[in-house]
Parts: sequence; structure tokens; C-alpha cells
Amino acid sequence: MTFDAVVGQPALTTTLKNAVKSKKLAHAYLFCGPRGVGKTTCARIFAKAINCLNPTAEGEACNECESCKAFNEGRSYNIFELDAASNNKVEDIKALMDQTRIPPQVGKYKVFIIDEVHMLSSQAFNAFLKTLEEPPAHVIFILATTEKNKILPTIISRCQIYDFERMTVPEIINHLKMVAGKEGIQYEEEALNVIAEKADGGMRDALSIFDQAASFSQGNITYEKVLQDLNVLDSENYFRIIDLALQNKVSDIMLLLNGIIGRGFDGGNLINGLASHVRNVLMAKDESTLPLLETSDRQRGRFKEQAKRCPANFLYKALQIMNQCDVNYRQSSNKRLLVELTLIEVAQITQSDGDDKPGAGRRPKRLKILFKNLMASAQAKPVQQVAGLRAQVHQRPQTIATAVNRPAAQLGNPLAALGQGKVMTNFGFTFKSILGGGKQTESNHQQAAQTGEESSFTQEQLNVEWVAMCNEMAQELRGMSARLKNMIPQITNMPVIELAVDNDFLKEEIEKLKPNLSATLRKRLHNSKLQISLRIAAKEEVKVALTGKQLFDKMRKDNASIEHLRTAFNLELS
Repeated sequence: MTFDAVVGQPALTTTLKNAVKSKKLAHAYLFCGPRGVGKTTCARIFAKAINCLNPTAEGEACNECESCKAFNEGRSYNIFELDAASNNKVEDIKALMDQTRIPPQVGKYKVFIIDEVHMLSSQAFNAFLKTLEEPPAHVIFILATTEKNKILPTIISRCQIYDFERMTVPEIINHLKMVAGKEGIQYEEEALNVIAEKADGGMRDALSIFDQAASFSQGNITYEKVLQDLNVLDSENYFRIIDLALQNKVSDIMLLLNGIIGRGFDGGNLINGLASHVRNVLMAKDESTLPLLETSDRQRGRFKEQAKRCPANFLYKALQIMNQCDVNYRQSSNKRLLVELTLIEVAQITQSDGDDKPGAGRRPKRLKILFKNLMASAQAKPVQQVAGLRAQVHQRPQTIATAVNRPAAQLGNPLAALGQGKVMTNFGFTFKSILGGGKQTESNHQQAAQTGEESSFTQEQLNVEWVAMCNEMAQELRGMSARLKNMIPQITNMPVIELAVDNDFLKEEIEKLKPNLSATLRKRLHNSKLQISLRIAAKEEVKVALTGKQLFDKMRKDNASIEHLRTAFNLELS
């Protein structure tokens, strides 16, 4: 009924009251803002105050004169309302414009309130523009819209624009308390907080939800009943997830997630709610940002308590991970798996490992060394076969993959041998040997770092580190990396190593890279005196590199046991 009853728009209502007091009125106003924030309500109050015969000193309508009574009883002929959503044709606007020619019978102005004005057609806008350009002195237009961008600029330029803001959570809670007091409804403040957050800044939505909750709870609005009625996820789940993530309890989080999804909640909404919760915890870490928390005093205290336990770095990374999940959620074909992976990453943030990327979780260094040695050894052995054809005869390495030493006749059925628990010890390598080698290498590296002595290295160690170095070369050196992997250096005079190249052009290219290659090998082999010597390979050393199939055919030809295994297991080279 009055401007003072409008919630959350003090600046706008003060401006409108001052306009009524000073009698300085524009001929057109544009009220824009989100739904349910009081645009149409303010338009009606303003229209009544304009025509009030005895306005108060504060600019409010008196509600006692004939004009105010006529408006309150719905029989005023000076105030017209048009819903442009359903009356958006040019004929509707022309009929309304015809009313502008008739002066008011009681009061000073004829006020036309056009709600949802952005729904008018382009022809209707053009018909309205003519009247708006040259309005009669007794006519005032009040336009209300939720989408100002859809209104013609020529219309906007002729209006005074008032932007309505969303209601804050505390404002909605205070208004609901007032309504509950007048209606005799009991309530819990936490329940009103849930309603205010669900309303998303709209007072009309908040009142509708409040009415629904009051009917469901029969006049006693409790937190549990509101959650049950609105199907809202309890904020206690968010507090528990963060506490479990700080303790790295992934299994407990997965059980909690399963229970939440089992109650019908969407995983995407869970991630969005958890992201909002983490944002609130981050805001609660600093006293200066506490006012940014739109929540009740009790919830604000809980956020402050949890913020003391959460490192800022954890909160930043958690927000990044959940934001990425929100971006990918719609495109994901397995949405639950995406949510589970996101929560696992959040739960692993506090697991520290210097070599890990943020949010990647713990990766045991011992296991990383194991697989690094495994891959390097697997790549070094085929290269040794090629290098043996090029290197000097007295330094030729052993042939790759020496197969079972027993003759084919003694081998019998390989499946039977496996069934008896026998192990082919000469075929490939075992995890045990790699673990042992990894421990020995790590021990040597630590010893060299402690004593400062120059560590010696074997040809096998050189081969492994050479291939690993080539694999880690930059993308633009991919071609050179492939050439270098086919040229295994040989130890000539410790710690000098020699590399035989095919031609002068390749030698010049490698000379440019030699400082970087030397520095890398010195670091990997822990020998600061290591040097690389280049020479042009002799004709008999230059051999064509064999493909995988050619190597396999050669192995079958040299060792009958390999062919016997291939036949027994019906194997094919992929």
C-alpha cells in the first residue's frame, strides 16, 4: 500500500517519493529488474501517489481521499494496467493510446502501467513510440520489464530508468519473519534461510515457498520439514564432504555420495551446491569478506569454524576442480562417474607430493621409478639390436630377447610347463629385477650426491638414460629424437662416450645439440666429466634399421624355440 512496505529497494522508493513531493515528474518511467522484486508493486504505489489529492509530507499517498479510495477499491478510471505478454498486438496499443486523449475526471494524471513491455511486437512498439514522443501533459507511462535489452533504444532514451536489485537473503528472512508474526506461524530461522536461498533473490517466490511450507508443516515451519517439502539437500552433507576431504577419506565420501544420489538428488546440483559451500568457507576465512555470506548467523558461525581447518590453497584448488566438472557435466555420457572423479580429486588435494600436479593425488615415487625403469628397459633393448650392427665387433651388445635355451624337442607343451609352476627365467625381465635395479641406482645417486665423487656408469645404464633422454626431447625435435634413439653411444674411455653418425650433415646437426645432450647425461649419470665424441661411421657400420617384423623374423630364424612358442600358442605379431 505504501513505499515503506516495499522491501529491499530503499534508493528507488526514496527517489520516487521525492519526485512526488517536489511534483517534478517525467512523462515516462522504465522499471526493470529480475522477477518478483517489486516492479509492478512500485508502479501501482507510484501511480496512486501521483493522483493523491492530499499526499503526505514524505511523498506517500494518504489512502483517504477519493482518488486513493477509488484505486484501493479497484474502480479508478485514471490508472490503466496492460499486460503486454497477452496484449502485444498493434491493435491493443492503439486502443490504449486512444485512452490518452481523454483527460482525468478525478485527480491530475492518467497513468498507464504496461507490464512485460518487452513482449510487444515491433509494430506495437512503433505505434507506442509516436505517443511517447509527444505525450499529452496529463499522461504518464510506467513500463515494467525483466528484459531491458529487448526494448527499442528509441523507447529507452525517452524514459527515466530505474533498475531494481535482487533481494538479499537477510532481507528476505526479515520480511518472512514479519509475515510469520502477523499470520501467527511458528518457524525456525534455519528453515527461513533455506526458503530465502531457494527464492534466488525474488520476494514473490519467497512468499510462495513460505506459503507452501506453512501448509505442509501446518503452521510450524521446521528445518527438516522444509527440506522434505522442497526436496533440498541438507547443508550438513556439504560440511561432511569437506571434513572428509581434509582427512583424505575417499571411501567415506563415495558412500555419502551414493546415499545422496539414492535419495533422488542430481549429481550436478550436488557439485554446484558444494562449490557454493566452498566459496562461503573461503569468504569466512577473512573478517573483511564475512558480509559477503548471505546466510543466517548460526550458519555463518559454522562456516567460520570450518574455514579455520581448511587451508586457502585447498579451497582454491577445490573450486577449480568443481568448476571444471560443472563445465563438462552436460557433455558427459557418464555423469555419475564424472562427479565421483571430481570428489576423489578434491579428497586428494591435501596429499602432498612435490612432483604432482594440483589435485592429482598421491603417486608413490617408488612406483614411478619402477615404471620409469620398466619403460626405459623395454625401449633400450630393441635399440641395442640396431646398435650392435653398427658398433665395433669387440663391443657388440648381446642380442635382444634370448629365448628359451632348451631345444624345441625338450620344451614339450608350454602350457603344461606353466601348469606345473615352472618359470621361463631367460625370457624378458621380472618386476623383482627392476625393483632391485631401481633401488641400487637410487642408492648410487644418493651416495654420489653426498660424497661429491664422480660416479662411474655401465654401458647398460648409458643405454637406458640415452633412450629416456631422447623420449623427453621437445616436440619440435621429434625427428632428431627418432634418429638419436637409433644411435647408441659407446663408452670408449670413461667418462668419454663415442657416437657414430651416418653423414656429415647429421654430425653438424648433432654438434649444435651436443652441449645440451652432454649436460643432460651428466645430470642423469651423475658424472660431471662426461663428454660426447662424434665421428662418421664406417661403411660396414652403417646398417639399415630393422623393423619390428624383420627383427622378429630374424629371431625366429636364429632360435627354433621362438618359432615353437609362436606355433604352440598360435601367436601373431601385431
